[in-house]
Amino acid sequence: MAAFALGGTAGFGLALTELGSADQSKDAASSVGAVAFGEARPHKDRAGLSTIFTNGVVSGEKSYVLGADRAERFVVFAQVDEAKGYEGIGAFLVEKGTGVTVTARQRTLGLDAASFGGVKFENAKATRLAAPDFKKATLRFFAKYGLLVAARCVGLSRAAFETTRAYVETRRAFGKPVSHFQAVAFTVADRAMDVEASRALVHRAAWLWDQNEDEAAALIASARAISYAQQAAMRCGDDGVQLHGGAGFMRDYAVEKYMRDAKQLALCGLPTSCADQLAAAVELGRDPDLALVLPWPDSQSAFI
Repeated sequence: MAAFALGGTAGFGLALTELGSADQSKDAASSVGAVAFGEARPHKDRAGLSTIFTNGVVSGEKSYVLGADRAERFVVFAQVDEAKGYEGIGAFLVEKGTGVTVTARQRTLGLDAASFGGVKFENAKATRLAAPDFKKATLRFFAKYGLLVAARCVGLSRAAFETTRAYVETRRAFGKPVSHFQAVAFTVADRAMDVEASRALVHRAAWLWDQNEDEAAALIASARAISYAQQAAMRCGDDGVQLHGGAGFMRDYAVEKYMRDAKQLALCGLPTSCADQLAAAVELGRDPDLALVLPWPDSQSAFI
């Protein structure tokens, strides 16, 4: 998906803005950066991240990092207090250079225009990001970044829907377009509703953040939009392949790529299961548990 290739410092800039102090966020867009959060496997002995921060340096290995190969700086999530598990993490700014090694680009199911890779940190000098309330700042970052991914899901859903609608109106069977068959027509109508509903949810969540008045309302609206838009994109891609019949599996048609991209979009930013946990926590008035609402390697790592 070209949006990921053209996104530039979107995730990095957002991370600096939400997780850093006012001074640290000033130069958020001054260079190309990446967010190093995901890890391929959990720590074998405790909860939390395997990457650790101690004595001013970060050490560990990150995976699924968007733009790792071209980043000049990284926002790195690492364990600060090993005894506190997921509540004992922090975020750090690391410059590319001594102690930073970018590994080979990882091959992925979809999002061919995006470049995901791994990064090794070996005693890399790090500056801690100093948001006043780190937990709330982290939730805001993931909600806002997830909302950006949700907007891309809306675009994919629309493209998959329009491509499929055009196909079923021209593909003929038994002397008439296949769109005249009730099962096909109802499926197309359902996917049209998915596109409109996910777009409305994303717009409302973005509007609430713009109002800057009720963070809880913005968080739950974002979680709902993320969860629904990801699932809608998968339905639109999957049904697009189904309604194309055998042609849907051929690389000659765009729908197979829409389905692959939709599957990977569901693992970008904040996966559906994590968004559901966040929505439930806010709806029930509970303090969100980071162990449940963020994509940790123990449960579900994500591309960021």
